[in-house]
Amino acid sequence: MKKTLFDKVWDAHVIKEIESGPQILYIDKHLIHEVTSPQAFAELEQRGISIFRPDQVVATADHNTPTVDQHLPIKDELSRNQVLQLTENCRKNNITLYGLGHKYNGIVHVMAPELGITQPGMTMVCGDSHTSTHGAFGSIAFGIGTSQVAQVFASQSLLLQKPKSLRVNVNGKLKPGVLPKDVILYIIAKLGTNAGTGYFCEYAGNIFEEMSMEGRMTVCNMSIEMGARGGMIAPDETTFEYLKGREFAPKGKKFDQKVAYWKTLPSDEGAVFDKEYHFDATDIEPMITYGTNPGMGIKISEHIPTDNDASFEKSLAYMNFQKGQSLINKEINYVFIGSCTNSRIEDFRVAAHYIKGKKKAGHVTAWFVPGSQQVAQQIVEEGLKEVFEDAGFQLRQPGCSACLAMNDDKIPEGEYCVSTSNRNFEGRQGRGSRTILASPLVAAATAIEGKIIDITKHLN
Repeated sequence: MKKTLFDKVWDAHVIKEIESGPQILYIDKHLIHEVTSPQAFAELEQRGISIFRPDQVVATADHNTPTVDQHLPIKDELSRNQVLQLTENCRKNNITLYGLGHKYNGIVHVMAPELGITQPGMTMVCGDSHTSTHGAFGSIAFGIGTSQVAQVFASQSLLLQKPKSLRVNVNGKLKPGVLPKDVILYIIAKLGTNAGTGYFCEYAGNIFEEMSMEGRMTVCNMSIEMGARGGMIAPDETTFEYLKGREFAPKGKKFDQKVAYWKTLPSDEGAVFDKEYHFDATDIEPMITYGTNPGMGIKISEHIPTDNDASFEKSLAYMNFQKGQSLINKEINYVFIGSCTNSRIEDFRVAAHYIKGKKKAGHVTAWFVPGSQQVAQQIVEEGLKEVFEDAGFQLRQPGCSACLAMNDDKIPEGEYCVSTSNRNFEGRQGRGSRTILASPLVAAATAIEGKIIDITKHLN
């Protein structure tokens, strides 16, 4: 029987099949952070249960961490207590923690791949919906709730119903200025935010094959925004080259043996998916969102649709936009490049390439926040820090930052922010804030011009 990539990885991890339908799935790697783990640790302690495989758990502090003065105590009491609690829980349970100040600290979905912790063929979970990021390596990776975090702590496994399979194919040639973020925003705009519900999505076609690992991670990261349980891209030479030599990747003969196995993972020719979509890459252009869910996206040159749906009307009212309106020349006061979607070195290279020799608009507050200490170090080593500072941008320390209002980096009420993050829900970046999702290129251009521009007309 011909199998999909998802089938191959899932089936290899089934411990037991229950008669009623669910299966017990072994979990290779459990990633944790300070927000969704304290309750799970407390539950196990109350029940007298120890962590089954602490060596398979990796922890980092990211959501609540400040992005300035990280050497000082965290000012916010709740955030400070959560980070301290994570430190204490990891110490008591002999779990590896990359806390604030550690050279490997960063956003959980940025630091794990760059350290080689994430590998093809794995099952990975984290108490965070954007765990789907790791599927870019050909792993089954998905977010779990706090009760499931406790289950994995106790048993290194989960009782799950196997999702259905979905494949999204994109073939052709991308236009200049179109980045992986635009590709996934386009797909979500076309399919909607519920198209993937109940499915695990594989992305296929030459567009994904030609993407860097950073680009693939951006795409898989936002699988959640179309309702999917997770997203995957088949491992190939790009994957293997990215992993080679990474801190926790296999070395020498072990690496070669792993690669031989990883090469067997891609979907078999003729494997059948429960649902399949096909898109032409030439139709994709730089994208922006205009509403309060990631499916409300348009090509940057297009006008806001004229739907009459009640939720559509509510979204436009919140954003203070009008039907049929163009967002070109819309003045913007805040720009954010960061988050687990777009805070990797490639994202900052793209921004620096556009920014070099230019100056930021005076009225714009622009936060550039690397996803990890290693990305921050690369920014310095590659001379990008000087580019940003010469242009008037603020380069901050690693963390989730202005993706979500869990730390000090909040967008003020009523203000618009062109953001490279993944969600534009009401209040996501701060009470009353208005989020416009875009690629790092569009975000950088907005900061320079002080308004949204049609980036396709400004490329050399």
